[in-house]
Amino acid sequence: MARTYDHPGELAATDPVRLLAVRDTPLSVDEVFAAVGDHAAGGTALFVGTVRDHDGGAGVRGLGYSAHPTAEAELRRVAEKVAADFPVRALAAVHRVGDLEIGDLAVVVAVSCPHRAEAFEACRRLIDDLKREVPIWKHQVFSDGTEEWVGA
Repeated sequence: MARTYDHPGELAATDPVRLLAVRDTPLSVDEVFAAVGDHAAGGTALFVGTVRDHDGGAGVRGLGYSAHPTAEAELRRVAEKVAADFPVRALAAVHRVGDLEIGDLAVVVAVSCPHRAEAFEACRRLIDDLKREVPIWKHQVFSDGTEEWVGA
């Protein structure tokens, strides 16, 4: 995992990947936002994914996330690819595992770049690639008692 920085604007010598984690504890938007602080960045984009109360027209009671042991390594691979493809000054991504309730934060990602358009594009790519490529699976429990695995 990349080192986190105590002072906003502190720069990594070579690694723009400032924070990556798969955690079983509540996530912090403030922590992720602080991790991507950089004085050379003119734009910071942040995405927060939350547990919603419905999916595909069905009510959702709760869900759980499970991760393969390689999830953090795959998250790093995805993050490094985004950092290589965009002028990323700093990047951070954390994903929750375990049982979550409606309204809980499931994933928080952020990217800072010299300009806003680049930050938006890089952040979108980061969350899309994370959801597609990192082995984290969602188990939804619906209001009617049925269940579904997503991404498994």
